[in-house]
Amino acid sequence: MKKNLKYNLIWLALIVIGYVILYVAYSAGMVNLFLDNVLVQIGINVILAVGLNLIIGFSGQFSLGHAGFMAIGAYGAALVSMSMPTYGGFFLGMAVGVIIAGIVAVAVGIPTLRLSGDYLAIATLGVAEIIRILLINFKDITNGPSGLFGIEPFVDWQIVYGFMAITTLFIVNYIRSGAGRATMAIREDEIAAESMGVNTTKYKVMAFTFGAMTASIAGSLYAGYLQSIAPKDFAFTKSVDILILVVLGGIGSVTGTFIAAILLGIINMYLQDFGTLRMIIYALALIILMIFKPGGLLGTKELSVKKIVDKFKKGDDQNASVGN
Repeated sequence: MKKNLKYNLIWLALIVIGYVILYVAYSAGMVNLFLDNVLVQIGINVILAVGLNLIIGFSGQFSLGHAGFMAIGAYGAALVSMSMPTYGGFFLGMAVGVIIAGIVAVAVGIPTLRLSGDYLAIATLGVAEIIRILLINFKDITNGPSGLFGIEPFVDWQIVYGFMAITTLFIVNYIRSGAGRATMAIREDEIAAESMGVNTTKYKVMAFTFGAMTASIAGSLYAGYLQSIAPKDFAFTKSVDILILVVLGGIGSVTGTFIAAILLGIINMYLQDFGTLRMIIYALALIILMIFKPGGLLGTKELSVKKIVDKFKKGDDQNASVGN
């Protein structure tokens, strides 16, 4: 327990250092509106991809419904903040979206997580489409296909950075917990895990629910930053975009997810001037990367503070023994 606390404190220190670097860059005028948009989108994509990686990479469940849970968070935060245009209203709307997404995930997860592979992917895709169609048809509440405009701009890079850090630390600590180890045991061999007394349905639903709730948080930040949302923003292609981040970074690697989100954010930034050719170049870049790195950029490798600390300790011990 003390070791985990120590490693978490080291990670918190690294997070603070990252925040200071960004704060100095913003204060010095090095970040314009375009670059600010890129950085915020990278942060939101990290939250989405880390949550999906928990479902796909660590619990072994193939989900294509992440955009639907993102939509719940976006509309929850938007509707509440538009009726209560304060930071309190925005965060209340975010909390409402997270709770609804969690309830929907449990309701969907219990029956569908008995499926596997392609069947589960189709089921979760269907859930996301149902959510999107409901948003289109509830015109009195959601304004139908036109979506919502004039959402108060309560989100900036600092809020996105804070939630990115919180959600990542939560998921990493969950993976390292007893529940996380049980989840990974199910991924490796569900039958063997169940024979050892692991409640497979429980842990699969937990991972699916936590992933859905992080998607809802990302959706709230998306709505609060862009100030306008529509059902088309949460179509099937959005779920595929998030899936690409997970696969590119490495299924089962949180560090890889960060690197993939940053890399694709930078690629998108430099391809803005290519107009309609942008998506073709973007797709070719992805194909080339996947040819040379079929397991993702990092595979299942992680940047581990524990390993770095242990390596330094080992080096110090060796130096001490040599000195003696």
